Amino acid sequence: MVAEIRCSTANLTDWSGEALAVGLFSGDAGASSRTALSARFGSVVADQLERRRFKAKPGECLCLDLLGQTPSLLILVGLGAPADFGAEQLRSATAAASKAAAGAGASQLGVAMPIEGLAAEQAAGAMAEAVRLSLFADQRFKSEAEPGPYPSQVELLGLGEAAQAAVASSAAICSGVELARELVAAPPNVATPAALAATAASIASDHGLELKVLERADCEALGMGSYLAVAQGSDLPPKFIHLTYRPAGAITRRLVLVGKGLTFDSGGYNLKTAGSQIEMMKYDMGGSAAVIGAMRAIAELKPAGVEVHMIVAACENMISGGAIHPGAIVTASNGKTIEINNTDAEGRLTLADALVYACKLEPDAVVDLATLTGACVIALGEEIAGLWSPNDALAQGLLEAGAQGGEQLWRMPLRASYRDGLKSGLADMKNTGPRPGGSITAALFLQDFVAKEIPWAHLDIAGTVWSDKGRGLDPAGATGFGVRTLVNWVQAGGPA
Repeated sequence: MVAEIRCSTANLTDWSGEALAVGLFSGDAGASSRTALSARFGSVVADQLERRRFKAKPGECLCLDLLGQTPSLLILVGLGAPADFGAEQLRSATAAASKAAAGAGASQLGVAMPIEGLAAEQAAGAMAEAVRLSLFADQRFKSEAEPGPYPSQVELLGLGEAAQAAVASSAAICSGVELARELVAAPPNVATPAALAATAASIASDHGLELKVLERADCEALGMGSYLAVAQGSDLPPKFIHLTYRPAGAITRRLVLVGKGLTFDSGGYNLKTAGSQIEMMKYDMGGSAAVIGAMRAIAELKPAGVEVHMIVAACENMISGGAIHPGAIVTASNGKTIEINNTDAEGRLTLADALVYACKLEPDAVVDLATLTGACVIALGEEIAGLWSPNDALAQGLLEAGAQGGEQLWRMPLRASYRDGLKSGLADMKNTGPRPGGSITAALFLQDFVAKEIPWAHLDIAGTVWSDKGRGLDPAGATGFGVRTLVNWVQAGGPA
């Protein structure tokens, strides 16, 4: 169930409902809000704050039952110092308040947060996303759904009707994020290459998009030897998915989103060993989930003037008598030969042919997303995705789009000298280089399959696609990372 979210001109002193959430700054900065609360609810609030030693630190949350009053539940959320407060902190505080209200079984929630320094529309969109995404629960695979309290009505206080349009836009983006989460979380016997193609077909049918699915024979005709080398070990046929959004009216930009689509990665003959979380390799299609989710949102938002193509080379990386051998040499669709020195570096092999195909569309920019390397996780952890691009304008646009959506990216180097690590004595290149700088050499490998005149960026989301314990807006499990960044970037028009 999705909560009804609307903006309201009411504030913490006059809103009437079941549960009221109020954000408090620490120290003297929160004095005015504390005074307003005391004026409405009496000394009980000040007494409880003192007794519970509530300091309003970021992430601190206190729930107070107000017996015989309306609202009957007061949720206080710490915001820290005003100097450190912005859109990201607003999202986190709103998410904490929403989860606290849900945990208490409240059906109505009013959220009063400061928005100084933020446009009303920006604040409304951020808060609406926080409410919906923090309360997301995937119960598709439970025999009995767990009954969970969920605020059915949420009002964002202190925001006028003009900000309601931002709430509506956030709903489309949240639908895309939720779809990405469901795809990543689904087990590999459900989220197969054919299932990804079926999901794309559903989006195309519901929203009037164009869909082309290339089968194995079609890919062979196009010379996609790199992609098909990965797919050949599986009993499940590969699906090369091309989904297109065309706007009404004149087209000023053509953008391509490419997602890695390994619905399961065993490692192939370089089998993943103990401790490698092989049971979690269902999320190796996190890049494809992000671009599919983004297309779901784009199809609903209908940005003007921007034509968007989505490419996913979907397949499994499995072991069988027909699987590719370590040491084999394959030829990609641009004629480059690749010595496969590690079958567990398979994502870049699928992306190679996908990028060649993308460039033939003559786009203004190409962005690929992939759970590509463990090296990126070591470098940036689980909250920041790596960004590689030789194009400064494109990189800056993506960084800004990520910040706008609360998804953090960090630009990494494309050092040309590291390309030496990909040299092969037999073929044009190997698919892996030395262990040091592994995320950089992976990006350099991909760059060889992008036309030099086309702006290109690569996002490695290996660390951010899944959260074991949950964080911020993300519940434990699949995060849907990348959807908000891509949608914001497309809505901004792509590259300058």
